[in-house]
Amino acid sequence: MGRKRRYYPLAFLAVVLFTLVAAIFVHAVTEVRGYYFGQRSVFITISISMLIFFLFLLVLRYLFLLWFSFMQQLEFLRQRDDGGYTPLVSVLMPAYNEGRVIETALTSLLAQEYPFFEVIVIDDGSFDDTFAAASKLTGDYGNARVRAVRQPHRGKAAALNLGIAVARGELVLCMDADSQLVPQAIQSLVRHFLDMDVAAVAGNVKVRNRTTLWTKLQALEYIEGLNMARQAQGFFRSVNIIPGPVGMFRRQVLLSVGGYESDTFAEDADLTLKLVNFGYGIRYEPRAIAYTEAPVKLLDLIKQRYRWTRGILQSMKKRPEIFLQPWKGFTTFVILWYMMFEAVLWPAMNIFANVFLIGMNLAYGMVGLLVFWFLQLTLLDVVAAVHCVAAEEEDLWLIPYAVVHRVFFVLVIDVCKVLATVEEVLGFRMTWGKLTRYGTG
Repeated sequence: MGRKRRYYPLAFLAVVLFTLVAAIFVHAVTEVRGYYFGQRSVFITISISMLIFFLFLLVLRYLFLLWFSFMQQLEFLRQRDDGGYTPLVSVLMPAYNEGRVIETALTSLLAQEYPFFEVIVIDDGSFDDTFAAASKLTGDYGNARVRAVRQPHRGKAAALNLGIAVARGELVLCMDADSQLVPQAIQSLVRHFLDMDVAAVAGNVKVRNRTTLWTKLQALEYIEGLNMARQAQGFFRSVNIIPGPVGMFRRQVLLSVGGYESDTFAEDADLTLKLVNFGYGIRYEPRAIAYTEAPVKLLDLIKQRYRWTRGILQSMKKRPEIFLQPWKGFTTFVILWYMMFEAVLWPAMNIFANVFLIGMNLAYGMVGLLVFWFLQLTLLDVVAAVHCVAAEEEDLWLIPYAVVHRVFFVLVIDVCKVLATVEEVLGFRMTWGKLTRYGTG
């Protein structure tokens, strides 16, 4: 009943808003042609031409993601579960100083509606009470068995590899120690592995602690910016990043490709690109929801996105050949270039556009294009927010945050991405860093 009440009216609203976006774009092009070209310097003319072309690419980008995420949603609604396929699943939970949150994460696992699985907590040399907290919950729980192992502090990738080595399951579910899985998560992921071409399935990550402006903006960003892209990529079986909070793999595939590697700051992106490079199919499962604790403070958010950006760039630098070989898989080729677009090109262009358009407005009174730019991007974000909130039956009050998301939040994140890109290119040293957990939400 909820889907009938909420999805169709909001889908109609998204169509109306996207039509308005197209009208604004056409009007902006008309304004530029009528008033700006040929009246300013070559630099201004070229810059405006670039921005108009970039706006066109963004409209296509949103149209592509909206359409194929919708197609994936329709495919998902037609699928049926096969309750007869229930292989042993090993849940791996690497933990480093996660004493505040690990008991809650383990409790969510014990509520899983799956016949039999094991949980392996890998304490990565924590100096708090992580291992003691996990050890209190070890033992047999009917359909689940919990055990804990320790290693000296060697990083998340090494902890996951230890877990893979001692796991007994045919399938491996990797999750973060601050994540809380919904009871249907394991079962909804498992069903995809009936297809032997599937090596991994990405889950649906949502923000749990929606208590401040920053965390509410991140909640919208996860739904609109991250999950919409994964949903569209899932239609092509080519998800480009399996998120750390929830992702399931064939254990034998992980062993065959050498598991996780420790030479990047985004081991999840690195492993996904490795699987893509070997030609494995990767799907997306929207019902496998993991609620995670998002950074509460701006500085923590910036540190997280800085690490994400540098880690993704490091992962791509390791495999430059996959960006130059479309014959190995055109869909994968396009999606990987899209990954480069999101990580580098779009943030740089967005910062340039803001500086250029504000400067031209102050110098020449060119307010028209500045208004068109922000209005069109904001409307695109609102369209995406309406679609994604409706499709996932999320909180409707997240939609208004799309305006703040575009006007302020995106620019902050893009500045962080560009600075991280510059430092990665220049080879600046960085450390892993550790987010403070509050156990809220």
